[in-house]
Amino acid sequence: MHIKLRFFASLRERLGRSEGSCEVPEGATVRTVWETLKQEHPTLVEVERSLAFAVAQEYVDGDHPLHDNDELAFIPPVSGGVMSNSRLSCRITQEPIRLDELTAFVADPGAGAMATFVGTTRDSNEGRRVIRLEYECYPGMAEKEMEKIGQEVLERWPVKKVAMLHRLGRVDIGEASVAIAVSSGHRHAAFEACHYAINQLKETVPIWKKELYEGGEVWIGSQTGKNGTLHPSGSTEQ
Repeated sequence: MHIKLRFFASLRERLGRSEGSCEVPEGATVRTVWETLKQEHPTLVEVERSLAFAVAQEYVDGDHPLHDNDELAFIPPVSGGVMSNSRLSCRITQEPIRLDELTAFVADPGAGAMATFVGTTRDSNEGRRVIRLEYECYPGMAEKEMEKIGQEVLERWPVKKVAMLHRLGRVDIGEASVAIAVSSGHRHAAFEACHYAINQLKETVPIWKKELYEGGEVWIGSQTGKNGTLHPSGSTEQ
């Protein structure tokens, strides 16, 4: 069977490529391919504990069976394309984020409250001076995961509308990388739903950020800044 391979962020840099392919026998699983990759690149064992897998842009485990022409993506820890309907808007953009566009979308005559979250690039992290951040994503899958979060929010809380927007590429100090807006009849639901949405986005959506700081750079899977490994400029690991 012919399997297409995709690599992202720190894993892409470690392997020196973003795509590949391999031939596997009938009955092969995701773990079969991963074990082969580790034999070819022994240093991959260092990232194994924090790695996730996706087939056809859906998360799977290592025992997931593969089929001919499947696309298998290797997902480092995570820190578009558009999904939009009358109550939900999920977008990835290369442009600067404008919060007023999100609040305009979620405005509703029945809403007595609106909660927003904006994540911005700060000038320091973990004791180092930050120069800027750079973001990349797994196109297609990122939008699908954002949509899942938005739909879950609409089902779990009595909210009117939800808007989520994440920026890719270079994000300088003070600029916004992610914004969320939620409207509801009362403030409690809006606060809870907005808090849940940003936490889930950082944990599950395949978007990665590279922090460039004075003297080096680091890929940070989650936006807490605690699970990256520091390296001098020109070298990054996860």
